[in-house]
Amino acid sequence: MERTPEMPEITKETLRCDCGAIVMKVSGEPVARAVCHCNACRDLYGSSLLMATAWMPEQVEHHGDSAALLDYAHPVRDMHRYSCRRCGELVHGRNRLGMIVIPNARFARHHDGWLPERLMPTMHLFYASRVFDVVDDLPKYLEGWDGPLYT
Repeated sequence: MERTPEMPEITKETLRCDCGAIVMKVSGEPVARAVCHCNACRDLYGSSLLMATAWMPEQVEHHGDSAALLDYAHPVRDMHRYSCRRCGELVHGRNRLGMIVIPNARFARHHDGWLPERLMPTMHLFYASRVFDVVDDLPKYLEGWDGPLYT
């Protein structure tokens, strides 16, 4: 079937952990593209902020060695971090809404060190919890994207 302007091409990407045991196939466009400053992401990912994309679970398929996928559940929050049991690489997370959260660094590595424009952050979340100020033109939501903005 020929693609028409009404039928956009579905984007598909294959991401692998460092050793190749975990393979993820991601399709479509992310639900959200954000820089998150929340305390939960700091706890779960061990970073001052997290640049990531969020995907619906049906957009992400896992392949490879399922026994190599290590699930770490946050002890208090309804969040998970998944890494490869063999190489230790962070594969993705799952937020409290059930979305798959993939750090932008994984996509950048897949694209020779550059993050594709379609995956660039469009907002800051939980900016009230930030560790440092970020100077850019993106909207900075004090909490979630349905709340007030930082001015």
